[in-house]
Amino acid sequence: MFGIGANKQRMVDPSRALRGRDAPLSVSTAHYVHKRPIAGKELQQHTGLQRAQFGMGCFWGAERKFWTLPGVFTTAVGYAGGYTPNANYREVCSGETGHTEAVLVVYDPAEVSFDQLLKVFWESHNPTEGMRQGNDAGTQYRSAIYCDTDAQYQAALASRDAYQQQLNAAGHGEITTEIVFPAPTFYYAEDEHQQYLAKNPGGYCGLGGTGVSCPIGIDATAAA
Repeated sequence: MFGIGANKQRMVDPSRALRGRDAPLSVSTAHYVHKRPIAGKELQQHTGLQRAQFGMGCFWGAERKFWTLPGVFTTAVGYAGGYTPNANYREVCSGETGHTEAVLVVYDPAEVSFDQLLKVFWESHNPTEGMRQGNDAGTQYRSAIYCDTDAQYQAALASRDAYQQQLNAAGHGEITTEIVFPAPTFYYAEDEHQQYLAKNPGGYCGLGGTGVSCPIGIDATAAA
């Protein structure tokens, strides 16, 4: 999970990306912590839920930030935003898939708002670092929000602009976070990475925020 070469801090050309595979990686359908489903028909049968994907550095610590949040139904880690179908961890770490490490967050909007998820996202990492997060360097550590709905997209843009003002006031640089709608395909990571810090309580977590608070409740209509 640690730093890699500068050549892996640039997005791979799509024509040179690894080809990947047709079959998805094997993953347990049950969340290790709360036992609710993370994939498959078991998850699809739960109605009224919404989902979004967040990239904020190493996905081990990022996933824990969300599964502990009231109103979040379930979480999973995977690879998104790149070109290689069903890539594995080693391939993503090579920098030749274009993916970032992502957390799929499935939540009940009646219990937790998307603005609250955005607050956790912005405050839990440094969104100004480009293709890195602290000592973790490479395209798979870039900051990203992948939205399932246009309402999420507008809210994400508005929150970015509001948080940029807070960061400017604190002397930080420009936000480099990708904000994309519609969300790209989420490819589940290997089972060993799912809820990793619950399985390995002493495991590595490289997350570190800026210490700058993010306002919530931003009016999405104010987005540029």
